[in-house]
Amino acid sequence: MRITRRRTLLAMTTLTAATGLGATTPPAAPKGPGFEHGVASGDPLTDRVILWTRLSGVDAPSDVQWQVAHDDAFTQIVAQGHFGTDTGRDYTVKVDVAGLTPATDYVYRFRYGQVVSPTGRTRTLALQTDKVVLAAVSCSLHSNGYFNAYRAIADLDHIDAVVHLGDYIYEYGAGLTDYGMGNGRLLGRIPEPPHEIVTLSDYRTRHAQYKRDEDLQAAHARAPWICVFDDHEICNNPWKDGAENHTPPSKDGPGEGEWSVRKAVALKAYREWMPIRDPAPGKLSEAIYRSFRFGNLAELIMIETRLLARSKQLDFSDLKMVDGRPDFDAFRTQLNDPQRELFGAEQRIWLNTTLQTSVRDGVRWQVLGNQVIMAKIAGPDLIKRFGPETVASLMASLPDSARSQLQTMIGLFSRPDPFPLNLDAWDGYPAERERFYAMTKAAGARTIVLSGDSHTAWANELHDAAGNQVAVELGVTAITSPTRWLELPGLDLAQTLADQNEEVVAADDTNNGFVLVTLTPDEMIGEWKSVDTITSRQFRCTTQQRFVVKASEGGATRFV
Repeated sequence: MRITRRRTLLAMTTLTAATGLGATTPPAAPKGPGFEHGVASGDPLTDRVILWTRLSGVDAPSDVQWQVAHDDAFTQIVAQGHFGTDTGRDYTVKVDVAGLTPATDYVYRFRYGQVVSPTGRTRTLALQTDKVVLAAVSCSLHSNGYFNAYRAIADLDHIDAVVHLGDYIYEYGAGLTDYGMGNGRLLGRIPEPPHEIVTLSDYRTRHAQYKRDEDLQAAHARAPWICVFDDHEICNNPWKDGAENHTPPSKDGPGEGEWSVRKAVALKAYREWMPIRDPAPGKLSEAIYRSFRFGNLAELIMIETRLLARSKQLDFSDLKMVDGRPDFDAFRTQLNDPQRELFGAEQRIWLNTTLQTSVRDGVRWQVLGNQVIMAKIAGPDLIKRFGPETVASLMASLPDSARSQLQTMIGLFSRPDPFPLNLDAWDGYPAERERFYAMTKAAGARTIVLSGDSHTAWANELHDAAGNQVAVELGVTAITSPTRWLELPGLDLAQTLADQNEEVVAADDTNNGFVLVTLTPDEMIGEWKSVDTITSRQFRCTTQQRFVVKASEGGATRFV
């Protein structure tokens, strides 16, 4: 049985497929040159920032002017220049503007002849500051709903940067049962192209569709973004040498091509279409790990755990049978194998050095931009939750396929040593997690982990294998992706996981939104920001819960 946030126990869900409602026509081609994909900035440093746009409506090499100014009227221009673009980079424009002043707000725009882009706002990092505000986001499935959470970020009074933790796009197609297409047909948000994306042209087209969204454009134009990819920018659940949602060539046919080719074209499109600094010469495109220092207040450390070194995920279908019974001990030995890794040696060395240097330089907070959930989270013990009589009654009412999956869940999770819910998360790599915990303890870091991927809001307190408090984790729910992993009558999965797992302080899988993080020298405040709908453009954004960490001496962080 495969347990993932997308396919979890589909036989037991209450989802129904929508019929072909709300069909849409492709967007009209722009009349002449324009900037229909908006503008964006990213990867800010104290003296520079990346500016991005795309020139549409041209079919030959073109020269685009860029301008940076202090004022909206662009009477106080502080930097300007030209950038040549062509079909080799899909007519995207990306400029690393240097020579800027620390802790300064700027406006920027692009020109092509008489055509002027929208104006964007950006900000350089400070040399010294006593407050940093970050919006952490993840998982924006275009077909499943309107990007109201992005609009709410665009409307914030103050924000220093948006931290995107991955799944900026999704690779799925527009088939009747494809992920998100129940809402997609009702709302007319049909993926472009309408099939699963595999080629360079496919990935570029999907990025272009996302960047045409007015709410996403507004969030990009509001503040600089600091991004890392997760899995769906390529395809579901990849590891170093393949992916769950990729079919390699075999004796049965060509499949979806060589994994290395698909990964390369997906990353090329990502680098073209995102406001992210390109890798240094000699560095792999996968090597997206880097850090950003906000004075002596915070260091944002973005890591990569998908493509560079990740060992293949284990799956509960890998359980071997011995004398007709699953060999749980052998599976657990596999799971704890110290050779299983996420970082790779080079990134581990870099991360350790970054943590040590940050603490040595007196930086108050070390904030980890992390793709997948780090906390230890065992799957739900349904017998403990409902009692054996209720579970037996439920078993009797289910069809055979669902009954089999429920029995598997009980075997895995209703035991004295329950298995993790999600083997694609850090729970599938416990030895690597302990190596990271050893780093943060040795450095004496005050570590705040920001995590995406799970479509659930989390507040977790992280402990090493010996039970020592190491860090706290704020998990980000989804911008629009479905938030429920499992539907069973009477089961609040998130609350059950919080009740049954020591590290989970709180969890919620009912709302879409983002996490707003405010850092000061004395405390970190994390707020779950929730939108009340993704199926209407009329929405309210509220603070669902609020979590505080005090900057105590000694490194380890905990909620108060």
